[in-house]
Amino acid sequence: MKQSRKKASAGSWMDTYGDMVTLLLCFFVLLYAISSMDQSKWENLVASMNPEAAEQLEEMRSQEAVEAEEITESLQTMYENLVNEFHTMGLDANVTVVRGDGYNFISFSEEVFFEGDSYYVTDNGKRVLDGFGRAIAPAADQVHEIQVLGHTTEVPNRFEHLEDRMLSTGRAAQVTAYIQALNLIEPGRLVSLGFGQFRPIADMNTEEGRQMNRRVEILITSDDAVMKSLTEYYAEVYGEDVAAMQPDADLFQPDADAQSQETENGGDGA
Repeated sequence: MKQSRKKASAGSWMDTYGDMVTLLLCFFVLLYAISSMDQSKWENLVASMNPEAAEQLEEMRSQEAVEAEEITESLQTMYENLVNEFHTMGLDANVTVVRGDGYNFISFSEEVFFEGDSYYVTDNGKRVLDGFGRAIAPAADQVHEIQVLGHTTEVPNRFEHLEDRMLSTGRAAQVTAYIQALNLIEPGRLVSLGFGQFRPIADMNTEEGRQMNRRVEILITSDDAVMKSLTEYYAEVYGEDVAAMQPDADLFQPDADAQSQETENGGDGA
């Protein structure tokens, strides 16, 4: 009798253990299924189980669509304002403005803001930045971040690496500080970066190419923008040939379905 009771006790313990393992397996399968679930399918599942949730989801979708449309319109207005401001200032040959998906990108040639190897913004450069401020002010609430990117060019036996880096960084910082003083957005949403000569957009071996590489770029992104690498932005703004010149070009995969960009340079705008 004692032996029989021990067998019954062992069998009961194994059954409980087996049930627990089965439940754990089901739990992990459920977690895996949820991790790879399509959001729209999940929303449809919730809606089928709770009709009130379906109405709430529809309201959320409508609100998100309205907000996305407002952001798109704001960026378009900002783009048009920028083009008009720079055109009025006679900067068509020195400024390029590009309207992208969730961003506006502006490239200024060196002489717009600086003299020679200086990183102090000239009086004319300050007037240009004042115009920049007027252009983006109506849509400032839709701005997620403003990045100011400073660039130099390769000139043999002219600069040490430190001087090269300091010049590009100082120029970006000076422009950023001036924009901050305009009180357009929170200072924490302003970023300055100096790349030296290592993000070229033209051939370093010609004077024309070197002049093009001496530039300041401003990237304005919206709240709903999909963040990209600088090389991806360059592919859309300057073209894939320029993207191929970048140090991380081997990591860049062109998107065949990328939307065409509105580029303002000479005939089409600023």
